[in-house]
Amino acid sequence: MNFFEKLKQGLVKTKNAFFGKIDDICKSFVRIDEDFFEELEELLLTADVGVETTEYILDALRERVKDTRTTEPEKVKELLTQILLETIGEAQDLRLNTTPSVILVIGVNGVGKTTSIGKIAAELKSRGKRVVVAAADTFRAAAVEQLAVWCERAGVSLVKQETGADPASVVYDAVQSAKSRADVLIVDTAGRLHNKKNLMDELAKINRVIRRELPEADMETLLVLDAATGQNGILQAKEFKNAANITGLILTKLDGTAKGGVAISVNRELGIPVKFIGVGEQIDDMKPFVPSEFVQALFTETV
Repeated sequence: MNFFEKLKQGLVKTKNAFFGKIDDICKSFVRIDEDFFEELEELLLTADVGVETTEYILDALRERVKDTRTTEPEKVKELLTQILLETIGEAQDLRLNTTPSVILVIGVNGVGKTTSIGKIAAELKSRGKRVVVAAADTFRAAAVEQLAVWCERAGVSLVKQETGADPASVVYDAVQSAKSRADVLIVDTAGRLHNKKNLMDELAKINRVIRRELPEADMETLLVLDAATGQNGILQAKEFKNAANITGLILTKLDGTAKGGVAISVNRELGIPVKFIGVGEQIDDMKPFVPSEFVQALFTETV
């Protein structure tokens, strides 16, 4: 099964909660009026697209309907598809042009951070990249053990120290290792947000080590969000955005939620592109985010 088929299956809950019902609305209305838009608004909010983005989409749709003089509800779906794609924005791949490049991965515990690192490592290795992973979440022994399992599955190297070690020290060791034998260094970090000062201090220290040792390296800082948290995830992201220079988002667990609409609003509300999405537990169930495929999957029948 290719990833598009997995994506279609993974988005079934979101589709059933919203996108599948668009057909019902289009068939039940004979003309486009405010009642039609109110029904559409309710569905967008149900899929956790968010109030602000929902209003933006509906305003754009009203304008588009007026400009094109569309009178048939069935044709509204085509206009809506265009607007959703414009709202999400263009696909943005990772910027990894230097050898080595660095990916710093942040996020609270439980969002799928460790598994995302393993899956991205496997994805990069499939592109022919040599990958080293730094286990810089040193406060939980289980985090290092879990990361070791995923690195073994992905077939990539792991640099670690004992539980409680200084995360920046682990990163320093990993950087030295990556200099001689990696194209990409992926850094895991502690998953906590309750004390923002500690988080900011720790991330700043890690960043200083990377910048001192690899001053010319391309660097991505990716925030992992659990799609099931929907708009709450966006609030979480705003907190992290104040603590780190986030360059991209990883949306996990899209297959387990009806709130996949958050993928539509997150870039517009945060100004940060989604770079990876996950739709399952297998190592190849996370791929770069392609907006056109995402929207197509929402409107395509699942066999």
